[in-house]
Amino acid sequence: MAKVEIYTTGWCPFCRRALALLDHKAVTYTNIDVEEGRGRKRAMSQRAGGQTTVPQIFVDDQHIGGYEELQAAEDSGRLDALLQA
Repeated sequence: MAKVEIYTTGWCPFCRRALALLDHKAVTYTNIDVEEGRGRKRAMSQRAGGQTTVPQIFVDDQHIGGYEELQAAEDSGRLDALLQA
């Protein structure tokens, strides 16, 4: 199974949707709350090519994007292939 990391905040509805999708698929992931530590949002932005919104999702260190990109990958059938890597 691929290594999945997701940067979130506790109040973000798109974060909750992304986490729910990953939970529904029984994906093991690391949830990094950008509000819980100094520099986490800056580190996320650097990894995500300057993106500052949450969620930001990485599969095996490849930047997938946010919730809309995650859902699009699921809708097209690409997400399962990404997660099996």
